[in-house]
Amino acid sequence: MSIQYKFPDGFWWGSATSATQMEGAASEGGKGLNIWDHWYATEPNRFFDGVGPETTSDFYNKYKKDIQLMKQIGHNSFRLSISWSRLIPGGEGEVNPEAVTFYNNVIDELIENDIEPFVNLFHFDMPLELQDIGGWESRRVIDAYEQYAQKSFELFGDRVKKWFTFNEPIVPVEGGYLYDFHYPNVVDAKRAFQVAYNTMIAHAKAVQVYHSLNVEDGQIGIILNLTPSYPRSSNPADLKASNICDLFFNRSFLDPAVKGEYPTELVQLLEEHGQLPETEVGDKELLKNNIIDFLGVNYYQPRRVKSKETLPNPYSPFMPDWFFDNYEMPGRKMNPYRGWEIYEKGIYDIMINLRDNYGNVESFISENGMGVQDEARFIKDGRIEDDYRIDFIKGHLEWLHKAINEGCNAKGYHLWTFLDNWSWMNAYKNRYGFYSVNLETKERTAKKSATWFTDVSTNNGF
Repeated sequence: MSIQYKFPDGFWWGSATSATQMEGAASEGGKGLNIWDHWYATEPNRFFDGVGPETTSDFYNKYKKDIQLMKQIGHNSFRLSISWSRLIPGGEGEVNPEAVTFYNNVIDELIENDIEPFVNLFHFDMPLELQDIGGWESRRVIDAYEQYAQKSFELFGDRVKKWFTFNEPIVPVEGGYLYDFHYPNVVDAKRAFQVAYNTMIAHAKAVQVYHSLNVEDGQIGIILNLTPSYPRSSNPADLKASNICDLFFNRSFLDPAVKGEYPTELVQLLEEHGQLPETEVGDKELLKNNIIDFLGVNYYQPRRVKSKETLPNPYSPFMPDWFFDNYEMPGRKMNPYRGWEIYEKGIYDIMINLRDNYGNVESFISENGMGVQDEARFIKDGRIEDDYRIDFIKGHLEWLHKAINEGCNAKGYHLWTFLDNWSWMNAYKNRYGFYSVNLETKERTAKKSATWFTDVSTNNGF
């Protein structure tokens, strides 16, 4: 077959997942509680079909078979996260030997199958005891995270050379402290900004620890869900709205991670509204001296905004949304099964922005994917014919290929996700995997996209 889109040698082909969403065994193997275990126990009605994080896809017991399947469909890399509450129950203190054995086994199994492990330290799953003392609002939790990171590097860093401090650190800020869709369900912007700021201090401390180890070939980064903020028009009011949206939802993490400092405009805006977080002496230098080696970019859908139609109610709590309204562009292309816009060019625009404004930092697409409800309706001869997913991936890869041809420093593409996994409040409502999972039997079945992806990876293009 002729390859129209050829990717650079050594391109990373694979997928990504997280501990809470895939491991299961939530109360096995000496694991402590995290905020999801607790929230599910107290408010199970918040979770789709009442399915909680207890069993999920059972990777904890099925990792050997799953890694074989990854190899079969052409993975040369795979991102997982360590569960902090599994490795260090309670978040501070002693390491759990059963967890060390589990993660060692997974890492070794991946390497044995020529799949490079990419390991992330924090994916929304704060140990409950640490949330009880304030979570990311607390400096003590930053110190506990630094210890946890150091311990992880010591235990697994001889084999793992690609590390990430956080996945989508803005999500716990939005979900937990602004919009009430994650525990602890606080609605308070001032606390939200403190959480965001302290997360970046924790990130910089982990980067500092890792760099002090001088690991040959070792790299540490962060994974950010970068979502271009497209203005409705070129009217100055719309442009201003999109700029402020970009400051809040992208640059609040991207700038400190890559440039080691916050955008002046953002600082001024928060100061003007009395929303600045508390800082400590030495923080500024810490951020400046501990920038990332490479960046993971998660991209699913664009954000479209316009200037405010009405002024915010002065009695309502301060919110980023005081400065813009969301905008539904007429004629946009949709994923009808999930309600999200599909805009493949967004991936190109992100990469060009990184090239032109962020020193062309080394990066890769760490998540991209298409969630679909009730995929059983697409079964033909025992297989889910997910052509919609193949088209989705293809469209994004074409734009990524164009960006690489124009000098962008993009090194790989990971789909979210390898097999249908549990998704925070949505549980198994939307399915994203190359493999479907039968929730009763835990049986894995390849979808059509898995076969297609095998060819892409084998040919390093399509």
